[in-house]
Amino acid sequence: MTATNDRSGLDIPPASSERLYSYDLAPTKKDGRRWGAYNVFTLWANDVHSLGNYAFAIGLFALGLNVWGILAAFVLASALLFLLLTMSGYMGHKAGVPFPVMSRIAFGTKGAQIPAAVRGVVAIAWFGIQTYLASSVLDALLVAIFPGLKSLEDQSVLGLSLLGWITFLALWAVQVLIVSYGMHVIRKYMAVAAPTTLITMLGLAIWMFARADFSISMSTAQPLTGGAMWLQILQGAALWVVIYGTFVLNFCDFTRSAKSRSSIVVGNLVGIPVNMLFFAGIVVVLSGAQFKINGRVITSPTDIVQTIPNTYLLALASLALIVLTIAVNLLANFVAPIYVLVNLFPKKLNFRRAGLVSAIIGLVILPWNLYDSPVVVNYFLGGLGALLGPLFGVIMADYWLIRKTRVNVPELYTENADGEYHYTGGYNPKAVWAFIPAAAIAVVLALVPAFSAVGGFSWFIGAILGAIIYAVIGDRRPDAQDVDGESIAVAAE
Repeated sequence: MTATNDRSGLDIPPASSERLYSYDLAPTKKDGRRWGAYNVFTLWANDVHSLGNYAFAIGLFALGLNVWGILAAFVLASALLFLLLTMSGYMGHKAGVPFPVMSRIAFGTKGAQIPAAVRGVVAIAWFGIQTYLASSVLDALLVAIFPGLKSLEDQSVLGLSLLGWITFLALWAVQVLIVSYGMHVIRKYMAVAAPTTLITMLGLAIWMFARADFSISMSTAQPLTGGAMWLQILQGAALWVVIYGTFVLNFCDFTRSAKSRSSIVVGNLVGIPVNMLFFAGIVVVLSGAQFKINGRVITSPTDIVQTIPNTYLLALASLALIVLTIAVNLLANFVAPIYVLVNLFPKKLNFRRAGLVSAIIGLVILPWNLYDSPVVVNYFLGGLGALLGPLFGVIMADYWLIRKTRVNVPELYTENADGEYHYTGGYNPKAVWAFIPAAAIAVVLALVPAFSAVGGFSWFIGAILGAIIYAVIGDRRPDAQDVDGESIAVAAE
């Protein structure tokens, strides 16, 4: 006889635990998966072109990299990311499970809360921050169209102006509404937002290129050369991969609904190397054109958007940036904590309720104050981000090296003491032992000023150390079974 999860109307399989199994945590049926190559591509078409990424890439120009150096950094970074994300995507497609469940393979049914919690905390903080950044763009647009609203910027509550509260809550509510309808609506939003984003950024670059008389500065007045230039190229590439350190962990949240491996490969190929080089081209045109015009290095595309003289075009460009930022937030910072919370409270929370809880947390932490605090951004979020590399290393080593891709999916949902992923009381001590020293070293390299020369490589160092340690001490399981989850699967969204 099966138990019933009243909140989802789903029967719990006899061997599965109510603490581990729910509609949102269950594997997806292979038949009916809807994410094709275009849907995978739209993840990157939106996420790569985020305002934060533009600020980072334009910063490379400000630091002295010339146009060719910036392009070289992105060629290297995109090659690495294509490999890492394809490996991670394959895992999601095969098992059909979200990241918190995928983590049970290496860390155990209870130990999986460790990587899930780290990923969730980082995501919730950045969800609030990205919503705040989008609301700032909306603030500027509303004041440009309705100058009388400027008086609302002079009154502040909890560190944010009244106009800021209005725009923040409006965008916050829009994201909650989208998420409340589930992953299939997120997929549809991505499909619309991606071409909007690409057309807008291309149009902005062409407009700037024309303003600069169809030529750009190839570098600042004092470009880097020789060894310093190559070090900056390597650091830039490494930091770009670090930016995606969150995504390489929970890419399975999306590829669990992928139609095939080829859809992942094709979507990644167009979305990462091709799209990232397109992104790099936009960056060098925007930054090089602005520098040629007045010798100033911009910090973000919003600097250019705000100079558009036509109010109608200004409104269109600003709205496109808002659509983009919402898309990025949904992908990178909203889905991950939803699955984390569902994994923590499967009998109380479903996808919609967990989305609301995540959004409320992202609001009450007053993210604008976090963003304005270098200590919080650099040390708290930077320190947590450094943990993602070791987690990735351990999980990848376990799946690809130790298990040779063999996964017994139904066993991921059982609390039986003899279950394959029960380990010791639900924790895999060897995964934890591999993670702790690698994480400690990665955090020290990332945060201690004395190691600033190699700090940009902390994610890679942590990932490699975690993988090596676990590959050495992990238990080989030549008899591990490879069982799909079709018998306990639910329809994919």
